[in-house]
Amino acid sequence: MPLNDNQPNLVSMSGFFEEVKRRKVYRVAAAYVIVAGGIIQLASAAFPAWELPNWSLRLVIVLLLIGFPIALILAWAFDVTSQGIKTTPTIAAPGSHLRRNVIMLVITGIIISAAAGFFLLPRASARKIDKSIAVLPFENLSDDKENAYFADGVQDDILTNLSKIGDLKVISRTSVMPYRGKTQNLRDIGKTLGVANILEGSVRRSGNKVRLNVQLIDATNDQHLWAEDYDGDLSDVFKIQTDLATKIASALQAKLSPTEKEQMTHKPTENSDAYLAFVQAHNLNVSFEDYSRLQEGEQMYERAISLDPKFALALARYSQLESWIFHSYDPTPARKQKAVDFAERALKLEPSLPEAHLARGFAYYYGDRNYEAALNELAIAQRGLPNEGEAYLAIGAIQRRQGKWEESTANLKKASELDPKSSWPLQNLAFNYQMLRD
Repeated sequence: MPLNDNQPNLVSMSGFFEEVKRRKVYRVAAAYVIVAGGIIQLASAAFPAWELPNWSLRLVIVLLLIGFPIALILAWAFDVTSQGIKTTPTIAAPGSHLRRNVIMLVITGIIISAAAGFFLLPRASARKIDKSIAVLPFENLSDDKENAYFADGVQDDILTNLSKIGDLKVISRTSVMPYRGKTQNLRDIGKTLGVANILEGSVRRSGNKVRLNVQLIDATNDQHLWAEDYDGDLSDVFKIQTDLATKIASALQAKLSPTEKEQMTHKPTENSDAYLAFVQAHNLNVSFEDYSRLQEGEQMYERAISLDPKFALALARYSQLESWIFHSYDPTPARKQKAVDFAERALKLEPSLPEAHLARGFAYYYGDRNYEAALNELAIAQRGLPNEGEAYLAIGAIQRRQGKWEESTANLKKASELDPKSSWPLQNLAFNYQMLRD
């Protein structure tokens, strides 16, 4: 019976695997893979929050891949015993076999590392963060429950700062406010709003002292990306909000233009009482279908600008409120003129304020039906407020009046994406689709 030429090689391979088992290399390899996987997972979650560059994760993976064959060699050569680390005893074997076994071990480690690198590195390099976020209503932990408006104001200011970043998708305030005080699975909220990240938090105010707790959560897996605690005076609230928005943008790897950075650091007023009045007014301002609450909002805006006549943002929001009241409740010349005057005052104080251009755009649209002038102002506002659903909705409605159906539909679709819980964009979009189909 002829001999099998492969038999010596099979015996050699069998001896190699037996030696690998005896030296506990398998055990070390398995432990290394488990620990390395944990390190990679931790780095994937933590590095964005620590504002580390994208190549940091790739570097960690490369170092772990290089370390794998080294770990195998160390496991081959040494053994951990109760007396400490000792050289693993060698069973008598020809020197050539020993050298060959070591070479085979190194080659095996390199092949496994190369295969793992082929799988992991492209994913780390192509790792894309979904730059979409919803800022849920903050919980009011103050002893005085009347401070709920302040918690809403802090949340709204953070949302507004984020919405000025063109590289982010930020869900509008009207779509997140229905979640106030409700306990719901964050994954479900993320799916409903069409976002991958959710910011939630709590606010405690006692006199002029403010404590803010926030956490950024990956809505796809409920994983906490990071959390922050802030303590300061009421006068520090703008700085806190700016710092927080900057960290969120960094965690989501959003690129900020110089103009966006400048807008985020802008302090709208130095008067804390004027700010509190503005926050209350803005809360009342969203009650579109409750005229009595809108009138209360007018009173609070009046208080804000009486405390700080140079409060341009308050003037702009007041103007927008007056345009809406003119459009829906009180179509009088005096009401229309108030909307125009407040917008002009805001622009005189801060010519580049996007909210002021938004206000003047609505004054042209609702008050004068001057569509071209309105579109020009709304386009300026859009550049500074790229996530402002109201701007897209107004532009889409005007374009429909002009017979520009495709452009109108695109803007209404964008408005519905930014404000998915609002019926207005969806109703307008449905009407467009119906007309285009017919």
